[in-house]
Amino acid sequence: MKAVVVFYSQTCGNTRKIAEMIALTTGAALAEIETVEDYGRDYDAVMVRARDEINSGFLPEIRPLSADLSEYDTVIIGTPTWWYTMAPAVRKFLRSTDLTGKRVYAFQTHGGQPGSALKDMRRLSKGENISDFMVEFDSMGGSQMKTSIDELRTWIQSIQ
Repeated sequence: MKAVVVFYSQTCGNTRKIAEMIALTTGAALAEIETVEDYGRDYDAVMVRARDEINSGFLPEIRPLSADLSEYDTVIIGTPTWWYTMAPAVRKFLRSTDLTGKRVYAFQTHGGQPGSALKDMRRLSKGENISDFMVEFDSMGGSQMKTSIDELRTWIQSIQ
């Protein structure tokens, strides 16, 4: 298996932490989805902007990935949950990237309201969705993980 973890992370960095854990455990490469225009680090301001973008269907410009996805047969995609779905940058990535023929694993981080992020990601991924996983953090936008580390490790080990 040649795998890459493609992720978008903002404010607290929870999605980044999970992506790094997956990469370390599986030996996968890391590739961060980055927007051309930075959202800043103010949690409340990011959430207001996210709500407006999601409600309007806005897709931000994203920078090219650091990884060439044609070199990988497995793509693990991570997103924070913004207003009950994936972050707009991840939606943009999935709409503009053909994952046909790849094994796709998806994970989301959320603060108590998972919404439909994973379902939405499966619908847009165009690859062979193998499995997905939700990682819950505290509901105030903090970094205290509520999902058990053992559950997370079990899911990560299923990727190998």
